[in-house]
Amino acid sequence: MSTAFANRSETTPSFGGAASSSGQSGGTTPRRIAVSAVTNRISNPQTINFVDVPAQEYYSSNVFTKTVMKDRLPKSVFKSLMRTIDAGEKLDPGIADVVASAIKDWAMEKGATHYAHIFYPLTGMTAEKHDSFLSPTSDGGTLSEFSGKQLIQGEPDGSSFPSGGIRVTSQARGYTIWDVTSPAYILENPNGTTLCIPTAFVSWTGEALDKKTPVLRSMQALNKQAQRVLKVFGHEDGAFVASTAGPEQEYFLVDRNFYYARPDLLNAGRTLFGAKPPKGQQFDDHYFGAIPERVLAFMCEAERELFKLGIPVKTRHNEVAPGQFEVAPVFESANVAADHQQQMMLTLKKTAEKYGMACLLHEKPFAGVNGSGKHVNWSLGSSSQGNMLDPGATPHDNAQFLVFCAAVIRAVYKHQGLLRAVVASAGNDHRLGANEAPPAIISIFLGDQLTDVFEQIKNGGASSSLPSGTLEVGVDVLPPLPKDAGDRNRTSPFAFTGNRFEFRAVGANQSISGPLVAMNTIIAESVDFCATKLEEALAKDPEGLNAAVQSLLCEIITECSPIIFNGDGYSEEWHKEAEKRGLLNLKTTADALPLLVSQSAAEMFSKYGVLSERELHSRLETYQEQYCMTVGVEANLALNIARTMIFPAAIRYQNELASTCANLKAVGYEFDTDTLDCMTSLVKSLQDGIATLEHAIADDSAGTPDEQCRHCCDVILPSMLTLRQTVDKLEEIIADDIWPLPTYQEMLFIK
Repeated sequence: MSTAFANRSETTPSFGGAASSSGQSGGTTPRRIAVSAVTNRISNPQTINFVDVPAQEYYSSNVFTKTVMKDRLPKSVFKSLMRTIDAGEKLDPGIADVVASAIKDWAMEKGATHYAHIFYPLTGMTAEKHDSFLSPTSDGGTLSEFSGKQLIQGEPDGSSFPSGGIRVTSQARGYTIWDVTSPAYILENPNGTTLCIPTAFVSWTGEALDKKTPVLRSMQALNKQAQRVLKVFGHEDGAFVASTAGPEQEYFLVDRNFYYARPDLLNAGRTLFGAKPPKGQQFDDHYFGAIPERVLAFMCEAERELFKLGIPVKTRHNEVAPGQFEVAPVFESANVAADHQQQMMLTLKKTAEKYGMACLLHEKPFAGVNGSGKHVNWSLGSSSQGNMLDPGATPHDNAQFLVFCAAVIRAVYKHQGLLRAVVASAGNDHRLGANEAPPAIISIFLGDQLTDVFEQIKNGGASSSLPSGTLEVGVDVLPPLPKDAGDRNRTSPFAFTGNRFEFRAVGANQSISGPLVAMNTIIAESVDFCATKLEEALAKDPEGLNAAVQSLLCEIITECSPIIFNGDGYSEEWHKEAEKRGLLNLKTTADALPLLVSQSAAEMFSKYGVLSERELHSRLETYQEQYCMTVGVEANLALNIARTMIFPAAIRYQNELASTCANLKAVGYEFDTDTLDCMTSLVKSLQDGIATLEHAIADDSAGTPDEQCRHCCDVILPSMLTLRQTVDKLEEIIADDIWPLPTYQEMLFIK
């Protein structure tokens, strides 16, 4: 596949209105240049030899893995590190110099000249600060230095990132702190390599300024409470109970020529205008279809780079919408999975450029076709107990599983508003509930087998489980298949899928850290509740574990059953039923974000040491600001594109129609003016829409962050939608050679 544009300097389109040499149709527009560049693209295949160097040899080749540590560190230092990584014990600062020396030598052997503390500020993006290993000496030479202090601590500016007021310019000090539980790795560049050290990012006062610190705190809280339940069931080995995650990543690919010809894609990540093409996804012919050769080449290289970083990608395929694809990893520790997710997004974007494409991670880059999610598969387990959400063949007999499963059900019921708040964003608002993604109503899908078990418990005690069975297809040459005891439900935002829960409401462009913090903490709170109930019961009757478990499960399922829904989450009937059940329906970010700081959420985060009230409010302020800034950028983009690209094209075509009518009338022909009348009406609507949106943007009467969010949601976004409806109608009327923007038909189908 090509690693660059074909004749890029001649074909890359520029921004601006439809540039016509004649002032009439037949001129050259950025759209036409883009189409020509894509269709005339010359492919230069760049093959990757997976025979001489098989993929397994790439895997983790750029990671300071446990195996590398064992080979390079003294035995006592290695064991100390493993106690921190595997058992969650406090890190011994005394070993830092030894580890720093070993990791520096390993990195420099791989060509590294610099090291970087990698951290994840509240922007949701990845941040990095690079420093050289080399220090000058008095004789004009250099020494390579990397101390334990440099490994453990860095000092980026804490005030230049959003912090919700925790850090300001006059109080700017911030620290990055080495996270030993997430392995260091090598970042490759054609001109060199860099040692990357995953870190937490906190203020001088010790408050979290990042996404990672609360994840680590929440995992610690979950482990502490899970140990109590395990102890009740006789498991006292103390093996660390970690939450695990496997986030699926959906994304779109478009040719970069189209990308550069669309100011909205370039600046907002989504198309603000665009009429539906005659063919979209209605044939369901893209999903799991043959992967286009250019895309498959991109996938192969992206996966090779991810393999090098130890990211356990497993699945790749075409998604439902045309031009949409997915990559999915297998489970790993939630903290590491969050770090790997950030690296994955960067790798997808960087690799797509080499193949002349742009990777779009926005939740809804194209209206009228499916948007993109990031389904976070969540579970918990330990080295001794394995996956604690694995029900086994007879879940009605698996009391430990049922307790942890019930804790999840209770957590989602009690904190449904918080779960909606942590997936709230301007981008995700266009996706949630749009008959493609989970609705904004949070509910749990359990499946037939578990629903039946909990119903039995509710009615006095479970004595059986629905059998899995065997699937007979009726074709002799096809073998019988083991059949799951329950179906799947892709309309559920929080679904049990065999041995884990899948939080499907997370947006494609979001960090999974926020959802992980919420899930870990609410489940820690529920596991605490379960442990306390069981401990109290056993204190009264040491032999009464079975009765205590039955009583606990019955109490939880009786109270929390309204959150369980196995039906069609897209249906209007469910919206009515959910309202009857008292479930929340928070349709927009403006509705959902305030739930982040509800009294119950604030008390819970504080109780388990995950987020202080000040840290929690800083996040609300940051996310509200990001929402308003996102909508503001999109609104100004829509205004600019409508004024400078759409309006000139509309006037040009209106002028052509008027000239044609006048010329025919001058020679005595009667000419139907319906099209001209329609154009004139649409041009007036366009001007009115521009004026309305301009007024909405200029209105600064909203004072508080809540009021600003409501103004964006209730005034600016509807004004943008009204303008879009007019522009999309114009696209369907204006002559093809005048229309300035690459169309959906071109972007989604020309590869």
